[in-house]
Amino acid sequence: MGIRIEGPGPRIMDFRDIHTPVLLERCVELLAPALENEGAVFVDATLGMGGHSEAFLERFDGLRLIGLDRDTDALRIAGERLARFGDRTTLVHTVYDGIRAAVASAGVDRIDGILFDLGVSSLQLDEAERGFAYAKDAPLDMRMDQSAGVTAADVLATYGEGDLRRIFERYGEEKLAARYARAIIAARQTEPIVRSGRLVEILDAATPAALRNAGHPAKRVFQALRIEVNAELAALERALPAALELLAVGGRIVVLSYQSLEDRFVKRELARASSSTAPAGLPVELPEHAPQFRLLVKGAELASDAERESNPRATPVRLRAAERVREIV
Repeated sequence: MGIRIEGPGPRIMDFRDIHTPVLLERCVELLAPALENEGAVFVDATLGMGGHSEAFLERFDGLRLIGLDRDTDALRIAGERLARFGDRTTLVHTVYDGIRAAVASAGVDRIDGILFDLGVSSLQLDEAERGFAYAKDAPLDMRMDQSAGVTAADVLATYGEGDLRRIFERYGEEKLAARYARAIIAARQTEPIVRSGRLVEILDAATPAALRNAGHPAKRVFQALRIEVNAELAALERALPAALELLAVGGRIVVLSYQSLEDRFVKRELARASSSTAPAGLPVELPEHAPQFRLLVKGAELASDAERESNPRATPVRLRAAERVREIV
């Protein structure tokens, strides 16, 4: 199936050439018990180009999909890809922390399964003009929703040294955050930093020679800028608790994370939901203190060697999953 990708020199591409869903079979296996009943509702909170959702709709004939994405290009492509499923699909232009409103607008009270495939999508990475990839010179945009919000160039032009250092430390876990922040402030006095290639030059020049072989100097800074521009962690901190509340008893959630900050938050939230709230020393656990969820995997699952080889974007993935076992009392 061909999809027209807009941008400099519009072209026809097969979405299967640019989008290989990560851990697809494992996601289906974990969510299947919750989605097999007629009329089950599945929320793909990070629809992207619809690869995961297409597989679920194909395998579960009675399944209804509510797909969320902030990227209008992704929604358009997913809409074409999933058009054959007709009224079984509802696609919503929203960040995933809008999940409550999206589900309510679809006329649904409870959902049976939900998938979060976090981070930047294949579409965003492969379209150079979006500015997500430090290996490609492009305008420093980095907005997942190009219809709203500030760009990475705006952040670099307006944030003070302390704020730049903060986001590099917090969202990039960058040890050279202070050095890089100073270098950016100095460089922008000469000319605005509006392209990814220029930012890479500044970071490379500010990196001590002894650390040049410790990974690309731009990797963590670009991650930090992307998270800041799209408020990714803040949105996740709102979205995950809301998603857990929406799940019916027997409903399941799968989360794919690609960097440690996301994964630590997901781990903490699922651990909280699957733990007893009984006070320490209580001889008998009362029903209202029993865990609302049970974990479906031990720790975080990784992609197999075979999948990492065939789909390099699966290399950093961490999968966590849980099932609701009782209703809120």
